Amino acid sequence: MESYLNENFDVKSKHSSEEALGQWRKVCGFVKNPKRRFRFTANLSKRYEAAAMRRTNQEKLRIAVLVSKAAFQFISGVQPSDYVVREEVEAAGFQICADELGSIVEGHDVKKLKFHGGVNGIAGKLSTSTTNGLTSDSDPLNKRQEIYGINKFAEAEAKGFWLFVWEALHDMTLMILGVCAFVSLVVGIAMEGWPKGAHEGLGIVASILLVVFVTATSDYRQSLQFKDLDKEKKKITIQVTRNSCRQKMSIYDLLPGDIVHLNIGDQVPADGLFVSGFSVLIDESSLTGESEPVTVNAENPFMLSGTKLQDGSCKMMVATVGMRTQWGKLMATLSEGGDDETPLQVKLNGVATIIGKVGLFFAVVTFAVLVQGLIVSKYQEGTIRSWSGDEALQMLEFFAVAVTIVVVAVPEGLPLAVTLSLAFAMKKMMNDKALVRHLAACETMGSATCICSDKTGTLTTNHMTVVKSCICMGVQEVGTDNKACLSEIPESAVKLLLQSIFTNTGGEIVINKDGKREILGTPTETALLEFGLSLGGDFQAERQAAKLVKVEPFNSTKKRMGVVLELPEGGLRAHTKGASEIVLAGCDKVINSSGKIVPLDEEAISHLNATINQFANEALRTLCLAYMELENGFSPDNTIPASGYTCIGIVGIKDPVRPGVKESVATCRSAGITVRMVTGDNINTAKAIARECGILTDDGMAIEGPDFREKSQEEMLTLIPKIQVMARSSPMDKHTLVKQLRTTFDEVVAVTGDGTNDAPALHEADIGLAMGIAGTEVAKESADVIILDDNFSTIVTVAKWGRSVYINIQKFVQFQLTVNIVALIVNFSSACVTGSAPLTAVQLLWVNMIMDTLGALALATEPPTDELMKRSPVGKKGNFISNVMWRNILGQSFYQFMVIWYLQAKGEEMFDLDGPDSNLRLNTLIFNSFVFCQVTFYLELLDTLQYMLLLTQLPEDLFCHS
Repeated sequence: MESYLNENFDVKSKHSSEEALGQWRKVCGFVKNPKRRFRFTANLSKRYEAAAMRRTNQEKLRIAVLVSKAAFQFISGVQPSDYVVREEVEAAGFQICADELGSIVEGHDVKKLKFHGGVNGIAGKLSTSTTNGLTSDSDPLNKRQEIYGINKFAEAEAKGFWLFVWEALHDMTLMILGVCAFVSLVVGIAMEGWPKGAHEGLGIVASILLVVFVTATSDYRQSLQFKDLDKEKKKITIQVTRNSCRQKMSIYDLLPGDIVHLNIGDQVPADGLFVSGFSVLIDESSLTGESEPVTVNAENPFMLSGTKLQDGSCKMMVATVGMRTQWGKLMATLSEGGDDETPLQVKLNGVATIIGKVGLFFAVVTFAVLVQGLIVSKYQEGTIRSWSGDEALQMLEFFAVAVTIVVVAVPEGLPLAVTLSLAFAMKKMMNDKALVRHLAACETMGSATCICSDKTGTLTTNHMTVVKSCICMGVQEVGTDNKACLSEIPESAVKLLLQSIFTNTGGEIVINKDGKREILGTPTETALLEFGLSLGGDFQAERQAAKLVKVEPFNSTKKRMGVVLELPEGGLRAHTKGASEIVLAGCDKVINSSGKIVPLDEEAISHLNATINQFANEALRTLCLAYMELENGFSPDNTIPASGYTCIGIVGIKDPVRPGVKESVATCRSAGITVRMVTGDNINTAKAIARECGILTDDGMAIEGPDFREKSQEEMLTLIPKIQVMARSSPMDKHTLVKQLRTTFDEVVAVTGDGTNDAPALHEADIGLAMGIAGTEVAKESADVIILDDNFSTIVTVAKWGRSVYINIQKFVQFQLTVNIVALIVNFSSACVTGSAPLTAVQLLWVNMIMDTLGALALATEPPTDELMKRSPVGKKGNFISNVMWRNILGQSFYQFMVIWYLQAKGEEMFDLDGPDSNLRLNTLIFNSFVFCQVTFYLELLDTLQYMLLLTQLPEDLFCHS
């Protein structure tokens, strides 16, 4: 069976091809209820529609760009447009309608933009300010919403309970049984009158309705869980200026005229126009499929919803929202495409297909044997040409039993049990601060053999403070009040330091809605800005004193950021900051303790390197700040120089290890999961933190990214198993490590990431884990699970739930396959030997409900235990239906069959059953024994402790009464 499943029902946990997803559907063959069976599988036709839409968008934008380029040549000859403001728009206080805005942005229409007065002209027509944003008064906002719409995409309406009932009724076998019940009612009442003749037919109808309503209830509750999870996935906030205040806001509350602040890694939340910014590169591949990034600036200000900032930062004015954007239309189509099915869902569809075919064969043979027995009996009696109503009812009963064997034998509940278990796990993981974006990640995480974790914010708290500094060659402790430090630093150096801190930053100090000062930015930027404020600096004064000429934001490849300033007294100055050894390598001068600029000689370099190592060995992050005068001028089109700087100083930033991380790492080790730290920090800082967390052991090694990437394939084979820490790593180093672990060493790899450049590694990994607090939207889009509290302990919880899902599904498969095998063999063998089936249609329907729905609820939703993390991981090579499982299935099937067969052969004698209804009473006894066999097997599948607890809660005389 395993080889057949691997050949026809094998899909990847991520990035499966359309061919692979289509192949298993073709092999499925006999399906009782396609609407239910394939409810949680991808809608491939909708995906083809989305791909076609992307191609159309690509062609539209290509033409729009060509037209806009041509328009630049004739811009001076712009003639007044024939645009007329609609009455309702003008009445609401605006001078431009949504359709006109859409045609400008989506069509990259430079001519129309110029006609309306450029970005500032459109801002005026939208009654907004590019500086202060919209006002928060409810009436104007409501009018704006009525005219321009809301920033939400059309979604399919949620299914109601009765729709699930309707879908459950589409089960082909239940429909056939319904017809049988109707015929049985008609013939029975005609033969025996009401109500005696209606018992059998009404029994089947009642069983069908019970199965349908229990199934629909289970499916409906499952859909509600997915609906709640979808809401969580869509909680995206963004920085917006309203009422002159910077504030966080849901992207779904944005309206045309809002001023949005975007940074590297953010997703553009609506169609808009560039207001101001630096070095903005936009990745439009999600919308158009085009991989080449687009430069956005004042000459090309058009920004499209759904695209992502690959580099730079900017302010954007929202123009069109929601379904008026191409992204809105694309998302509406994509949402109908659904998620890829998980490997377990597909595999269990394969199991259901195999058993379904076997069950269909047994049903046909059983019906043939029963009919043959009746016909032979009539032939011997010589009544082959005359048929009574009782014999017609008997024939109908045979057919109902055969159909019911198919109902029981085709385990439609198997793939749905996976979905149920995954939905349950996802809901519980949400409570444990983990948001699962892709179903497959739940089950894959249970097989993880390696976790490659970031340091900052994952293993540490991400609450950073500057605790040490080396300014003007002097090392000092830093506290909340640093006035004493100021007396030891020359005034000229303090001015340079504050200018560097407040101008060369991706953060900002603003006054929030409550009138209080708030620092915005990454934890590193926040720590530096707090340090600057403690030195008596004034953020706004520094920003207003010098004009920003160019900004190069920090990225993890260069490991530095820089700005060029035009000074008030004239001249240009560049500031840079970043990884200490990298920035220091670009310095040739330093400010000494007297405030003079002196050459950076060997002694000074040794002192500064020793300071960096000292800070790093104390588990501090180190940053170097430097500046240079650009005496030969500077063009914004050029890159900021990388050398020739004067070192201002080095700061040591404390980021404490999270509580519980050491214990979580130890848990992973006992579970057979290797934890590796991959960080961009200094190697000494990384080693100190890794030892504190228990990641770096005596037999492990730490390596720097530049050394790692120079190794040959042969060297990597011996090196990678020993690596526990990789420092100063670039995103490509992380990607290479993950790829090597997955392909060369056959590991199942989970990787954490928060930056835009982590996207390739998150995409490559078996499980991509993005940080919910520090992570960019690009990283979250590439991830399978979002760790909402950025905590490593949460990752371990995800692994535990993943293992629980895997084990629970294995238990349910054992339970269901045992019921299938026993029900098939009992009815088939009895039909062949005695000419009758001991388990009737009504009884088999009852058993089907127990195992298909209630059994799945009981077994597939069992919570995880700590014992799960003391087992070795399954990895890539483990068979889902293991040899131990086959032993349990076949052993239990044999035991149950022997019990039922013995009761059928010796039951009347054993229990002194006689009289006209002895056979009926015996069959009832057989059915009860069959059900109790399933109950005891279910208890066996539960953990021993739970089994004992359950037994102690049962009434003492339960079995006596039974």
